[in-house]
Amino acid sequence: MHDRFQYEKDQKVVFTKEMKESYTILCPMMLKIQFRIFRDIFIRHGYKLVLLETEHSAIVDEGLQNVHNDTCYPALLVIGQLLDALKSGKYDINKTALLITQTGGGCRASNYIHLLRKALKKNNLEHVPVISLNASGLERNPGFKLSLPLIIELAYALIYGDLLMLLSNQTRPYEINKGDTDRLVDRWSKKVSNEVRGVTLFKNKKVKKDLVNMVADFSKIDMKRTEKIKVGIVGEIYMKYSPLGNNDLEDFLLSEGAEVFVPGLLDFIIYCVDNTITDFKMYKMDRLKGLVSMVAKKYLLKLQNMMISAVESSPIFNPPASFEKIKSLVKGYVSSRNKMGEGWLLPAEMLELISAGYENIVCTQPFGCLPNHIVGKGMIRKIRENHPNANIVAIDYDPGATRINQENRIKLMLSVAKTKQKFANIV
Repeated sequence: MHDRFQYEKDQKVVFTKEMKESYTILCPMMLKIQFRIFRDIFIRHGYKLVLLETEHSAIVDEGLQNVHNDTCYPALLVIGQLLDALKSGKYDINKTALLITQTGGGCRASNYIHLLRKALKKNNLEHVPVISLNASGLERNPGFKLSLPLIIELAYALIYGDLLMLLSNQTRPYEINKGDTDRLVDRWSKKVSNEVRGVTLFKNKKVKKDLVNMVADFSKIDMKRTEKIKVGIVGEIYMKYSPLGNNDLEDFLLSEGAEVFVPGLLDFIIYCVDNTITDFKMYKMDRLKGLVSMVAKKYLLKLQNMMISAVESSPIFNPPASFEKIKSLVKGYVSSRNKMGEGWLLPAEMLELISAGYENIVCTQPFGCLPNHIVGKGMIRKIRENHPNANIVAIDYDPGATRINQENRIKLMLSVAKTKQKFANIV
């Protein structure tokens, strides 16, 4: 039946150049702002990419039926969401491909792609190509390539998206006219998708101007600055960002009267690049990749500094810390060579939030994720010893955890924060 498909030796279906013209590529959602901008860029580069924004309970059921329940929750959700889409009838299963990321690190996330192919075979969908989005050379597909112009556009889109996320989180809780922030996010997201068209490595004047203008636009939103509980969100990357994974955590905290701070995706990208440099320096692995990573890190830090400078142009907003500043905070807690999962970055982000005044922290973790339990939950006691005002709650997410129980634990954390706030005001 599927003789027309090109297979590799291990029976993987290859996404060919011919498929690029006619295939729809389905991609799981993680960050609403950043991923929507990425989608527009991929579409402009000739890919028919669709972001899956479904969040219904059937996704979890689909994942449970096709992924071993000992597998971490993000894998179950991502694979469940992709299978749910294939079975929805919205897409031609003979003209559809799936896109999934691979970090190449020690986390099980590098193996999601194999679990996905196993699930496809179980459902007689093994002819559906699975594309690996990675920078580690783990898999290659002739019809899907990260060209240098595409990578540059995605990098600029990343700082635009991170800035939009930061500004919207700092305006939405205080806006007088509900919806002003979201409307401005939509307007800038559409503008950004065009602004990054054809950007180069060296012409940054327009980008700098855009970032400053973005900050200026958000500062013009009518706001009433009232005292809010400030809450930071950290954790495993998918659980930290994905509304499907963390049960719309940001919206819940907003409904409880909190101001939310979520560290940007750029920090994680630089962290991954920095890990490659660490491998090169420690183990003399792949000299060329090490040198390329050094250049990439320097460039990404330059982009981050542009974003930080733009935020600092307004006294209204709290700027994020630079990557090197975040890295320095973790000294005395865990080695910067600890890089399994989110590694040293997770406790470093908690320390960044505390130093920025977001002492109330929700640490989101998939149940059974060993690396993140060690560097997340395992570091909370040490952080509290050095920062007595830190109010940190670790929340496990898995199919058996009820949303009401998770939210009750977060409400308890918020109650402690409100009590501390009242006491501080009295003193």
